[in-house]
Amino acid sequence: MAEQRTTYVLVDGENIDATLGNSIMGRRPRPEERPRWERVLEFAREEWQQPATGLFFLAANNELPMTFVQALLAIGFRPIALSGSSGEKVVDIAIQRTLDELRHHDADVLLVSNDGDFVEQMRHLLDGRRLGVIGFTEFRNNGFIELAAQGMESFDLEYDVLAFRERLPRVRIIPIDEFDPAQFL
Repeated sequence: MAEQRTTYVLVDGENIDATLGNSIMGRRPRPEERPRWERVLEFAREEWQQPATGLFFLAANNELPMTFVQALLAIGFRPIALSGSSGEKVVDIAIQRTLDELRHHDADVLLVSNDGDFVEQMRHLLDGRRLGVIGFTEFRNNGFIELAAQGMESFDLEYDVLAFRERLPRVRIIPIDEFDPAQFL
């Protein structure tokens, strides 16, 4: 019996948190306003009908956020805590290296980020495998648009993945078939 494919879910938590806080909320999000990361893994498993392995990249230069790390472990993510010199984007470097390494593995990839620093590595993974990006559609780097035209799938963290308990205060273009005036009254 052939081994079942795996989807690797690579989470750039800093990027998602910064987008949520700076661009959507205009303030630091409270814990209950942050994504339910277990829903991201569930989405990956259900959407592509195969096992998913979650890798959550964290910058931990001074101290490890043990409560958050334990929560990630409990829901099935593998936290990857990184350190480096000041000014070094350790999370970006680690995700880029992981995407490069995944070229040598027979696996599918979902990247959770809006960051254009990963476009080139994602381009190299457009080789027949399933490839996707999850983030906030209106804040996603434009480099991902070209990749979507080449077959990469694109998912919205709120609307497709349903990773939030409450609706976020986002302004987005709404297809008329999805418009519900009750949401605005």
